[in-house]
Amino acid sequence: MSRVYNFSAGPAVLPEEVLKEAAAEMLDYNGTGMSVMEMSHRSKAFEEIIRTAEADIRELMNIPDNYKVLFLQGGASQQFAMIPMNLMKNGVADYIVTGQWAKKAYQEAQKYGKANKIASSEDKTFSYIPDCSDLPISEDADYVYICENNTIYGTKYKELPNTKGKTLVADVSSCFLSEPVDVSKYGVIYGGVQKNVGPAGVVIVIIREDLITEDVLPGTPTMLQYKTHADANSLYNTPPAYGIYICGKVFKWLKKQGGLAAMKEKNEKKAKLLYDFLDQSKLFKGTVEPKDRSLMNVPFVTGDKELDAKFVKEAKEAGFENLKGHRTVGGMRASIYNAMPYEGVEALVEFMKKFEEENL
Repeated sequence: MSRVYNFSAGPAVLPEEVLKEAAAEMLDYNGTGMSVMEMSHRSKAFEEIIRTAEADIRELMNIPDNYKVLFLQGGASQQFAMIPMNLMKNGVADYIVTGQWAKKAYQEAQKYGKANKIASSEDKTFSYIPDCSDLPISEDADYVYICENNTIYGTKYKELPNTKGKTLVADVSSCFLSEPVDVSKYGVIYGGVQKNVGPAGVVIVIIREDLITEDVLPGTPTMLQYKTHADANSLYNTPPAYGIYICGKVFKWLKKQGGLAAMKEKNEKKAKLLYDFLDQSKLFKGTVEPKDRSLMNVPFVTGDKELDAKFVKEAKEAGFENLKGHRTVGGMRASIYNAMPYEGVEALVEFMKKFEEENL
């Protein structure tokens, strides 16, 4: 069996150890005589899976007791509507637009109230994070919204915005569990798991309890109310059971790796290797302002579209998959999430050096 180095932005690489464990348990989970895919979500066995998963993510992220952890469906994209539906009490929210996903969230919020774009980096193709130390926060804003790591453009907030006392809501899909985080600084922190945590189909929402109320926008569907899921411990209806099971295994794997501080160290080491090469390369160059570079998603270009295409093709032939940049940007992008081993980045850099020698 040959495994490739998968640099996909999501669904993305998972720890091999987790996949092997899941494979071993496929036909008989823990003596139940059935697969997790087949068991009732009301069974004792599944209840233990979801409770353990929650306990482990709480431990990993040091989540305070006054926050709920919800395992939901609909991806991060469904949260673009769910957030204003549940949190807009004054009908006003401020958005910082630093990429495609923040932009989509901002556009969606406009359907439910007044969404203000208080800062943006669209003027330079989202290649930087704007200064957020003194923004024109609306006095009656219900929350301030950010996408903390921009998968497509490869930028990351190194400092959270000064929200001047307003609730911070953050989409962390592509940096989820990649480094320690102070959950108490956020009202809501959420992410689709298919980038750094598990298979597609689960979105995890960590939300402060005071934000979970029945006072939602008129017409908000039952399934789109946080209270519905918080009251039912994420078991209001059939949850994405198998996805939650895999996430739980990834949480255990992360604990075994030494937790989020250890992961941050590993991720910094991997990213440094790739960025250092890009910074001295005569052929390739990074597209992001160095101070705002993501540890997870690294976009780069040669400056020549045909050469970019040639690189992606030859890389694929050499066992490096999914290096093509997002269709809105072009070029290349290497997503180097938690489960991407250091050797994978090392091998990619060696391949890039060879390509550079042959094509300069």
